[in-house]
Amino acid sequence: MARTALLVMDIQRDVVALADDGSGYLARLRTAIDAARAAGVPVIYVVMGLRPDVPDVAPPTRIVRTVREAGLFTEGARGSEIHPDVAPRPGETVVTKRRAGAFSGSDMELVLRAHDVDHLVLTGIATSGVVLHTACRANDMDLPLTILSDACLDLDPDVHRTLTEKLFPQWAEVVTASTWAESIAR
Repeated sequence: MARTALLVMDIQRDVVALADDGSGYLARLRTAIDAARAAGVPVIYVVMGLRPDVPDVAPPTRIVRTVREAGLFTEGARGSEIHPDVAPRPGETVVTKRRAGAFSGSDMELVLRAHDVDHLVLTGIATSGVVLHTACRANDMDLPLTILSDACLDLDPDVHRTLTEKLFPQWAEVVTASTWAESIAR
């Protein structure tokens, strides 16, 4: 039987402020987190963190340059903290990455081995960023995936729909947070 982990990715204060569309995103994500905890599924948080003195950005790609110019993802900044509505509990793992995907410049592989994980459930902001990049890498690693379509969010709703309805179903099981929560409660 697969050992599953729920990845909660880039749910940082500034990102939520930019992307939250008022549709109850954090509540849906909270449903998945609460269900995972109740079922004993590890919840692993992933945050983007760039060092304040910017050694991570040389030479910057367009996206990293844009992120830096917007003042996003600076380690230690209040806006880079995980949103308090879905914050980790003591003992839950937080992985810091340096680029878009959860595996980029992080110890994610080590964390997954330590938890004996061989199936990932992906959530996060943005669908076209961290979720897409993480799904690509996980597929390359032959890790089975579940993607919670309504626990992912993107600044572009059309891109989100295209990814969750057309691309991701080719790679993963795509379900809603409540459907997944019900399935692991059994």
